[in-house]
Amino acid sequence: MIELGLRPLTIDDVVHVARQCEKVELSAPARQRIAAARKVVDDTLAAGIVAYGISTGFGALKNKTISPQDQQQLQKNFLSSHAVGVGSAFSEDVSRAILLISANGFCLGHSGVRLQTVQTMLELLNRGVHPIIPEKGSVGASGDLAPLTHMAQVLTGNGDASYQGKRMSASEALQAAGITPLTLEAKEGLGLSNGTAAMTAVGALAVHDAQTLAETADVSAAMSLEALMGTDAAMDERIHSAKAHPGQQAAAAHLRQLTKNSEIIASHKDCDRIQDAYSLRCIPQVHGASRDAIAYAKQVVETEMNSATDNPLIFPDGMILSGGNFHGQPVALAMDFLGIAVAELGNISDRRTFRLVDPKLNEGLPAFLIQDSGLNTGYMIVQYTAAALVSENKVLAHPASVDSIPTCANQEDHVSMGTIASRKAAQIIDNVQHVIAIEALCAAQALDFRLPLKSGLGTQKAHACVRQKVAYVESDRPIQPDILTVLELVKSGQLLQSTQNQG
Repeated sequence: MIELGLRPLTIDDVVHVARQCEKVELSAPARQRIAAARKVVDDTLAAGIVAYGISTGFGALKNKTISPQDQQQLQKNFLSSHAVGVGSAFSEDVSRAILLISANGFCLGHSGVRLQTVQTMLELLNRGVHPIIPEKGSVGASGDLAPLTHMAQVLTGNGDASYQGKRMSASEALQAAGITPLTLEAKEGLGLSNGTAAMTAVGALAVHDAQTLAETADVSAAMSLEALMGTDAAMDERIHSAKAHPGQQAAAAHLRQLTKNSEIIASHKDCDRIQDAYSLRCIPQVHGASRDAIAYAKQVVETEMNSATDNPLIFPDGMILSGGNFHGQPVALAMDFLGIAVAELGNISDRRTFRLVDPKLNEGLPAFLIQDSGLNTGYMIVQYTAAALVSENKVLAHPASVDSIPTCANQEDHVSMGTIASRKAAQIIDNVQHVIAIEALCAAQALDFRLPLKSGLGTQKAHACVRQKVAYVESDRPIQPDILTVLELVKSGQLLQSTQNQG
């Protein structure tokens, strides 16, 4: 059980709730802060004070005063007019992460939504009602208006949701789960929609997947290093202590661990090849830079998901202040950086796969890693797939955050495109997961040709992990199922985990 409002939410918490359906509840301090902020809203309305988003219209309609008796209608109108997302729906884990991060932001006590509203959000999570939220339609400032409005609609019994694996109307889903729909009160429509929870939710899951992927890339790289008769000299700790980037040092240490006691590396220790190609020799430098970028993205995302990101903000002294915490620029920049960093893991992996299949570069391995090449094509076209994916990533890695377009009658004249940046980063990660799976598949085949020499303690385990699921290719057979099988080993973390017990 995760109790919101006692400590900062972590990316691991998000993963546990979004993907493992861990239960969530509000802490007593969170309840107190939510109630205190709501009292400020109610007192403001009772006093007839004009305050943006509470007793006024929204955006360019900020100067329109709304009477107290029209507040419920205003919330209905707001949701109806703002739920304009298009495209495919976010996956269930993203939808759950959006709910969680939104609720966590409200626990800070600056939003003014009612306690009942936050509790209903947690009921959706705990009972498995998942809002159907279209991916496209947010420009990343004024908050993730369209996506979060689709989330908010479900609280009121409108829009669509999935429940027990079936898509249905929100009213049907709430009834099936035993949840009472809400009637939103003043400030709640704006509070629910005017934040960065969508881009941050996609970003949190992307960071988690990127962390696993970066370490798994070390595994496939170590397998390739050995299969290509590379040296581990470039991983020497003295080299990396001379260039003190933490990611580089961590990657080098990981590679040393993976290749420890390698008979393959020992077998050519005194060969006449002075240096390996960069895709082998510079693995720690490239992988390490990506690790550092992922660490930066993690810090930004965890800061954002523990922040109040709507507008206006409510303070305990009764002040209601308009600002711009809904602007997703921090997330946008971090997600663009994350996408670039992960794309580079794919770029260098593809270069290693290319070397594995090219008989001019692969140190005596058969062409395309297959006996009787010519009659058999082997892994030739597998590398084409990796090449296509890394080339697609070069397009996706163009930063979204350098773009802006005015909205809302030029009131909102600079926007972040943070949600686009997060979505692009997630797509790049998916592509690179495939690329790393392809490298591991090819490297496992190549290591079979190096037998009876044994690979390192870690790479032996990785090779065995692949071979438990995918057989050695003696002659041409359908390869796509093998790619998908190893892909699951990469995405689930099983390939990485297989190397971590070297006893």
